[in-house]
Amino acid sequence: MLLAVLFLQKLDILIVLKTAVVVGENAGGKSNFVRSLSYLQSFFVQTETARAYTNVINSNSNQNFCPKMNKISQTFDIEVSVKENTNALYLYHLELDFVGIVKEEFYFKNQVKNKYKKIFSMERDDYLIKCENERTDCNKCHTQAKVTYLLDVPDSKSEIEKSLGKAINKEKTLGLTITKLAMLGNEHAITFTDWIKNYLCPETNIINYDFYKSMKNEEEDLQILHDSRYLDIFRMIDHSIIDFKVDEEKPFLKTMIVRQKKDGSTFTRELAQDSSGVREFFAWAVQIFKVVYENKTVFADEMDRVLNPVLSDRVISFICGKKHFGQFVFTTHNVLHLDLKNYMKEQIYFITKDVETLESELYSLADFPEIRYETTKIYEFYMKGILGG
Repeated sequence: MLLAVLFLQKLDILIVLKTAVVVGENAGGKSNFVRSLSYLQSFFVQTETARAYTNVINSNSNQNFCPKMNKISQTFDIEVSVKENTNALYLYHLELDFVGIVKEEFYFKNQVKNKYKKIFSMERDDYLIKCENERTDCNKCHTQAKVTYLLDVPDSKSEIEKSLGKAINKEKTLGLTITKLAMLGNEHAITFTDWIKNYLCPETNIINYDFYKSMKNEEEDLQILHDSRYLDIFRMIDHSIIDFKVDEEKPFLKTMIVRQKKDGSTFTRELAQDSSGVREFFAWAVQIFKVVYENKTVFADEMDRVLNPVLSDRVISFICGKKHFGQFVFTTHNVLHLDLKNYMKEQIYFITKDVETLESELYSLADFPEIRYETTKIYEFYMKGILGG
């Protein structure tokens, strides 16, 4: 998976784009794209181990659970600008298989026009798998791998590189090298790790999003609901809403919504009794808040599946109209978003799945030089299959 958090390079200046839309067919790979970001993020949050799993990513290829038989690896490349008002960029590469990390690299540059400078690289040199059961069809894995790595940390002190070497060359893997380097005080590793853990927000819509948020019941969400600026976002779905009273225990179910009639009288209704659109937008409005007021990068899977096109445009206009460093990237089936009046070509992406290999490809409208900005009705080309997806 290749991810470049969206930006434009113009006159050697980094211009961060606030929104982007990803369009594609059903079962084309949109949800897996967002889910893969959660998978990458999990290695930074749960730092004990890092290895591939068949039931998470690339499961079409990883059909054999036995590490001795499976040679399929999973690769992530991510390039991001994580600080406000700067041209600094980070480039991170991670490759894993069932044994563990195959290769990990981390680079930095402080100007767009400069070349990347290596912070560290770590590549597996050799490994030996011991198995309690020599049968390849046992369906039970009791393996232990002894792995050796080659480590290169150009600007570190010798004792730091030596300590890292001891940590990664063990029979039991201890997770990512970059998280270890952050613990040792490397400024770049700290900055990048913090962004992945706290500012990257992949939200996969596996079930109704309001129900999903009610199960998580995170303290961070509750703090946002008590922020007066949240109401302005939530009211975009229905301007008769003038207030709400948060239920501290079940905020996404029991919160009372206050509406005002034309005659000035008010009435309240429990959120769980409101429309599905209101319930889900109450939850999604939290993510919009994170983008605008906390400078986070949110990947939202089909946020607008229960929202009408007018409200969807209202949300995008709100995000683009505010001054912030966050980004909102969302997947959709709504072809009305394919409009060059509201988006640049670099903000529109398509996902197409190969019918033979079942592999999905993500590409931008900017890859089509024949499409010009005076051609505003991009959805007509899309519906004819000219753009794929």
